[in-house]
Amino acid sequence: MRLRPDQLDGHLKQGLAPVYLVSGDEPLAVMESCDAIRAAARAAGFEEREVFHVETGFDWNRLLESANSLSLFATRRIIELRLEGAKPKGAGPDALKEYAARPPADTVLLVITGKLDAAAQKSAWHQALEKTGVTVAAWPVEPGRLPGWVAQRMRALGLQPDPEAARLVAERVEGNLLAAAQEIEKLRLLHGPGPVDAAAVAAAVAESARYDVFALADAALGGDPGRAARVLAGLRGEGVDPTLVLWALSRELRLLAGLAGAVALGRRLEQALQAQRVWDRRKPLYQQALRRGDAGHWQGLLQRCQRADRINKGQAPGNAWDALQDLALAMAGAVVPVDSFQ
Repeated sequence: MRLRPDQLDGHLKQGLAPVYLVSGDEPLAVMESCDAIRAAARAAGFEEREVFHVETGFDWNRLLESANSLSLFATRRIIELRLEGAKPKGAGPDALKEYAARPPADTVLLVITGKLDAAAQKSAWHQALEKTGVTVAAWPVEPGRLPGWVAQRMRALGLQPDPEAARLVAERVEGNLLAAAQEIEKLRLLHGPGPVDAAAVAAAVAESARYDVFALADAALGGDPGRAARVLAGLRGEGVDPTLVLWALSRELRLLAGLAGAVALGRRLEQALQAQRVWDRRKPLYQQALRRGDAGHWQGLLQRCQRADRINKGQAPGNAWDALQDLALAMAGAVVPVDSFQ
């Protein structure tokens, strides 16, 4: 079964499937879909949870061994499989097909991946999971639909936005649903339930705009390493979670790598920007960044994001903020020693 994120709650009220695959490059929709599945499982008595981080060299036998083992206390459980990339590699596809063919009783498997391309969605492992359980693809909201999405979410929290207020929030976040959710939550905390106009949105934005991850991304894209370092220091001082900073940088790097790859294949940059739904006022930032490196350069920085992620999770030695600084400076065009990413 294939569902959209907004269809998931209705499905979960009818019961749990043995397998869920949640994919996409929209962090908020992925996060909230997974949270809804976990909450439904806990309400149904699935008290035990086992998490696997699938990275290079992962032993897929661990998944099958876990599926075939009995819990010491015979409790219902969730097995969570977080893929480092967008699709399984090595023995992964066969392991997932084998699991889907004989899902164990009293177990829910939750597989979390990045955005899956058309080929991955047609693969045998994906079709096996979809046949046995549910797949949820979290796609970005199109720019034209974003003000409506913002207004709907604001109303769900008791706010009563006028059209201009919703439009201002949408312009502020430029397609980033996670940022939109944060802005809406700030408005709720500042003003409480009730009417919200454009002036209230503008005041809230001004109050929260001193240091944010979007200013960091813009400094890195614009080739300003000094400003990138200052904004990053501000984020660190304000206690921002390094995970959010890494997400903002890796999001831009994925887009840059895709744009550079499209240009390398002969596509005009303007066409590539349109295909990726880049907002007009941000196009100069990407054009400037792309003059500093080709697809291989941006792919290399994406690999460094994986290293920073492992440091942040405590799976590799180092300081997460130092790794983020090196990454941001490299994005901005500064020369950063390669061994700082090893």
